[in-house]
Amino acid sequence: MIQTTGSENRLSNATLWLMTIATGLVVANNYYNQPLLGLIAKDLDVDEATVSNSAMLTQIGYACGLLLIVPLGDMFSRKSMILIDFVFIILSLAGMALSTSITAILIFSFLIGFTSVIPQIFVPMAAELASKEKQGSAIGMVMSGLLIGILLSRVVSGFVGSYLGWREMYWIATAIMLVTAIAIAVKLPEVLPNFKGTYQQLMRSVWNFAKSQPVLQLASFRGAMGFGAFSAFFTTLVFHLEGPPFFAGAATAGAFGLVGACGALAAAFVNRMTVYINKAKIILYAILLILLSWFLFAIFGNYYWGLILGVILIDLGLQSMHILNQSDFYALNLGANNRLNTVYMVSYFIGGSTGTFFAAQAWQHFQWPGVIAVGTGYTLLALLSHLLFDHKLRKK
Repeated sequence: MIQTTGSENRLSNATLWLMTIATGLVVANNYYNQPLLGLIAKDLDVDEATVSNSAMLTQIGYACGLLLIVPLGDMFSRKSMILIDFVFIILSLAGMALSTSITAILIFSFLIGFTSVIPQIFVPMAAELASKEKQGSAIGMVMSGLLIGILLSRVVSGFVGSYLGWREMYWIATAIMLVTAIAIAVKLPEVLPNFKGTYQQLMRSVWNFAKSQPVLQLASFRGAMGFGAFSAFFTTLVFHLEGPPFFAGAATAGAFGLVGACGALAAAFVNRMTVYINKAKIILYAILLILLSWFLFAIFGNYYWGLILGVILIDLGLQSMHILNQSDFYALNLGANNRLNTVYMVSYFIGGSTGTFFAAQAWQHFQWPGVIAVGTGYTLLALLSHLLFDHKLRKK
């Protein structure tokens, strides 16, 4: 078994690919339900707003897992911790597949989110293992796996749900996690912990970082608002497509994840642009792309081409901002990558869960125009925070 500490930063291509693929497969668990919401609602005879709580609780569960589990990566052996977590992921997915009531659906949705936080252990792990000059590209590589996993999960679940059923999607996911866990057990190197205090001290340090690091605070707020806008769109897309003029189903909604993958793949190379354009400008352009996507959804949201172009832009904008947000606070070099990432990702998924909640309520009362208002509002908040604070922080 390979063991490494922060002073022995080496990351092989094979390990990087393993982490990238595993990241995509695990994070997908959090998004299988979005194209399936209509099918679940019909199967259990509940309304759309109620079943949308499944997506919201998955994101809340993810935020809780990020807060309570991910910091342990600085305290315990990463590999052992990851493998134990896989056991609970598998049990949660199987429980979802066996659920026969909306209450069970909501409980297991939360547990799937709570346990599927391994990608947020891999991202700082890649940053820690990589040499300093390759740190940005390693983060981008693992993030590309995460982003593609998020997007393609909707494609897969949409088609599986349409042709086999929503429960079958969760049985397939259970099998995928079992195979992934075996690969991790065999191939992942060990990383030793770098924090020697108690769990209480560990969590207190997370809170201290959240309070004392303005670069982290701004990145967290921008990320939360961007992901809130993103979640508002993808949570309600299936409902929009079910009505006129589309009259489409889960498979069509899921296919939009494939479209969005184009934007995600492009965003994976955003770190290379920082040689020519400073990060602040790239982040500004990324937020403006998200804002442009909402303009397209508002004006051309009843046309497939308008939705497709908007999805490419919202994915490219969000993921570009996301990668640069993370590189901003990893560059602080505080020796606490897992805890910094915890603060950021908890904020990120709180933003996503609130975006999901408000978009579901907006859809229930105002349909598509209400969703547009929610998504645009979140994006404008991200833009405002960036314009007000980013320049000041970079001058320090």
